[in-house]
Amino acid sequence: MERFKSNGGEHVNNAYDPTLDDPFYEASFPNGENRTVRPSVVSAFGHDTLDRVPHIDFYRNAGSVSGHRAVRPSLQELHDVFQKVNDGETSDGTPSDDLESAAPVDKSQGGVKFGWIRGVLVRCMLNIWGVMLFIRLSWVFGQAGWGLGIVVILLSCVVTVITGLSMSAICTNGVVRGGGAYYLISRSLGPEFGGSIGLIFAFANAVAVAMYVVGFAETVVDLLKQKRVAACSSVYVPRPLSVLQIILLIILLVAIVNVFVGTFIPATNDKKAKGFFNYNTKIFLENFAPDFRKGESFFSVFAIFFPAATGILAGANISGDLRDAQKAIPKGTLLAILITGVTYLAVALCVSATVLRDATGNLNDTVALGTLCDGSSAIACELGYNFSSCAVEKCNFGLMNNFQVMTMVSGFGPLIIAGTFSATLSSALASLVSAPKVFQALCKDNIYKALHFFAKGHGKNNEPIRGYVLTFVISVAFILIGDLNAIAPIISNFFLASYALINFSCFHASYAKSPGWRPGYKYYNMWLSLFGALLCCVVMFVINWWAALLTYAIEFLLYIYVTVKKPNVNWGSSTQAVTFVSAVSNALSLTAVEDHVKNFRPQILALTGSARSRPALLDLAHSFSKTYGLCLTCEVFVGPRSEALQEMNASMEKNQQWLRKTKRKAFYAAVACDKFREGTDSLLQASGLGRLKPNTLMMGFKKDWRTAGTESVQSYVGILHDAFDYEYGTVILRMNQGLDVSHFVEAEDEMLKAAKEQQVLENEITPSGGKSRGLFRKSRNSSQQVLTTRVSVCGPPPEHVAKMNERLLEASAQFKKKQPKGTIDVWWLFDDGGLTLLLPYILTTRKKWKNSKLRIFIAGLPGRGELDKMEMKSLLKKFRIDCTDITVIDDIHLRPTSDSLQELEEMIEPFRLHEGVKDTAEAEALKGEWSWKITDEELNTFEEKTHLQVRLNELLQKNSKSANLIIVSMPIARKESVSDYLYMAWLDILTKDLPPTLLIRGNHKSVLTFYS
Repeated sequence: MERFKSNGGEHVNNAYDPTLDDPFYEASFPNGENRTVRPSVVSAFGHDTLDRVPHIDFYRNAGSVSGHRAVRPSLQELHDVFQKVNDGETSDGTPSDDLESAAPVDKSQGGVKFGWIRGVLVRCMLNIWGVMLFIRLSWVFGQAGWGLGIVVILLSCVVTVITGLSMSAICTNGVVRGGGAYYLISRSLGPEFGGSIGLIFAFANAVAVAMYVVGFAETVVDLLKQKRVAACSSVYVPRPLSVLQIILLIILLVAIVNVFVGTFIPATNDKKAKGFFNYNTKIFLENFAPDFRKGESFFSVFAIFFPAATGILAGANISGDLRDAQKAIPKGTLLAILITGVTYLAVALCVSATVLRDATGNLNDTVALGTLCDGSSAIACELGYNFSSCAVEKCNFGLMNNFQVMTMVSGFGPLIIAGTFSATLSSALASLVSAPKVFQALCKDNIYKALHFFAKGHGKNNEPIRGYVLTFVISVAFILIGDLNAIAPIISNFFLASYALINFSCFHASYAKSPGWRPGYKYYNMWLSLFGALLCCVVMFVINWWAALLTYAIEFLLYIYVTVKKPNVNWGSSTQAVTFVSAVSNALSLTAVEDHVKNFRPQILALTGSARSRPALLDLAHSFSKTYGLCLTCEVFVGPRSEALQEMNASMEKNQQWLRKTKRKAFYAAVACDKFREGTDSLLQASGLGRLKPNTLMMGFKKDWRTAGTESVQSYVGILHDAFDYEYGTVILRMNQGLDVSHFVEAEDEMLKAAKEQQVLENEITPSGGKSRGLFRKSRNSSQQVLTTRVSVCGPPPEHVAKMNERLLEASAQFKKKQPKGTIDVWWLFDDGGLTLLLPYILTTRKKWKNSKLRIFIAGLPGRGELDKMEMKSLLKKFRIDCTDITVIDDIHLRPTSDSLQELEEMIEPFRLHEGVKDTAEAEALKGEWSWKITDEELNTFEEKTHLQVRLNELLQKNSKSANLIIVSMPIARKESVSDYLYMAWLDILTKDLPPTLLIRGNHKSVLTFYS
């Protein structure tokens, strides 16, 4: 008995057990030949074939108890060069059996630039030495005691120092422009985080203006109550602003020194009555423990004090106005934190060692020295004063009651008043400048398009006048609250949120390990930054949990808004770097996971050419992969290497942007080669990464194969052979109208180019937007003709061509829109592992195809149609795939009609050799000269299979003419057995005059299973 086997031992399918095949029997064929064949195959298709019809046994696991596992022949066994074997040994006979065979920001000229001292150090110190230093620091230490008071200051300093280190690392990782904290966060974490925190940070600075002004007003009110000042003169602001800052700094320094000097000047009776007794150990020890009153707690006191530490970003907020922001910000900020932190501690401890918590201010409340008293007034009694009445009624003096303690303690009170004015005004001015600058930087990036109005600057320093007005309005609104203790916690929340993100930005950039993360400032630690971020978040929630939740809710909503809007910016953020690292890590982890049939997904390599050239093919491929699988839209540039590479490089980003813009979840890939097949071969071999690589080739049908030339046809069929060799599933889409719309794309590009040229010419003629006059009229008229001239140079197409183009354009958008009610007809004729069934099932899960129902057509044996139908129904049920109907075709083996055969004959006639009518020598000569032509011997050998394709087309015309989509098992042409033109004739005659048709052939490895 003769059998045939594939050549190539590396592809031997050891699992294939031919004993599981149906029993053989002797059969006679129309050409008079008697052969031993399998009944199920012969009865269904009319010829012997190794290909198997779909059957449940192919999908069983090894050792299945419900049935014996069968193994389908491998793709190589069906596709490799055929050899006839007689009794186990190779013979040199001819085959008689076979198988079917992807600006910088403009610098304002002449603007003032600052160094690190005046630009950062002075600004930060002025902002940190704010309202809290003179009118709340004593109250904080009175409530918390100097023990916990030191903790309050140190905790604030820990937050600010860690944030300063993180900010220094970010600032020295590239040029820092205007925008302060917003710029740092947005360029590190991306526009989503930066945009959300930018608005909050600018708002916080605007509210900070209100806090400092309220503190200023509070001091004025206290002075008026004490009748020391009858009126308040207006404040003159000298120009430039930096001169004012230096003056304010000098006043502040003098005022601070005045406090220290005052603690050494012997206390007068008036000051003693108000609780000041110079340095005293007993007072110092008495003030150690906390004494929280009126519902205050450690964190409520911390919330009120913390805005004093928020000035660390004053320098960063004007980063665009610094000569060298990379050096100035780290040096100035960290030194300012050190100086101001030491100052706060020193002043607070001096006051805690000299002033009692409560005092009446009454000169008559004296007692004899050494008198013993009970309660909190015991120390005062020992010093000769009885302040016991403060336990039952409110007193107006002491650390707990008098916000102007610093004025009383100082050597010269008016200097402290001047210092308070200086501190509050300097901080208010710093915030008044910072908020509009940050807001302007945010608006310039156009993340929130509605706010772009505020991006415009004025003058040589690009001053944000509109931002100043907005900041003024917000500040006035919060000034109306009038309570410093109510405003301070609001600011604390917003600033802590900003600091948390600055720290997280530093950690995130370090964690991503991007080669672009190379900060010049080395004294930072990613884990310390992460600790700082967590500390800020914890402190936010402890201070006020609902305010923290509200802050993060606002951030989250803004984040979602920016994410949805997808602003067209690319800042090389660490978020992008981490995304890349995660993708690589996940891809590497996939390599350790073995493929499993349950996790199979079609990973499509679609030969679309340019992403816009074959939209129908791309849309259908995208429907298969969607967001759950890989889809590569690929193009091969053929030609001289230099020209091809130049064209390819120019198209890479343009095509990927088009895919992104049209929301097609696909990648664009391209190669440049001398020949199309070589380029496709490279894509088939090298595309993908690890297990993220294509497993299914998808291409369009070569509609012009009869006129394209021999080399083109050989290249096309060769690509299919290559795909089978590399064990790709293969899909061919045919639409009667065609797929290629590249000529429309080129025409559209030409029109857009002409329109741009016309616009440029018009802008040159009327640069100011006014009407052109005089000699420019002629030029303007010429410019208006550019578009018409360029587009109409070839003239309108003939009417029949225009109609064809219209139908082509309509067909190209067919799979982009929702499909009407109808069917997807699946002609699952050969068991290829299940890909022919899986792909249409995937389509039915997409919204666009939900109205299309599956109909299954299978080849069956004459007389047992119901049994075959029940078997297939059982198999589909196990696969959990629903279909509306199963049709068993039991007359495939019948001979096609003479008209159909005549059509085939006319199709292949130009490519036949007709060597049968020649003598032997002449026939051999013709075969050598025209080796690509179809020989009579070949037609005779594959007569049954050729007739099968014709017959299938007749059945498709009869049963599926009205389907939305037809899917048919693709025939395979065995290498070196079936000529390229005969194979193209098979594909053509099989799919001729049908609705959109997909020819599918899997790689004969199961992609479906009914096991859990």
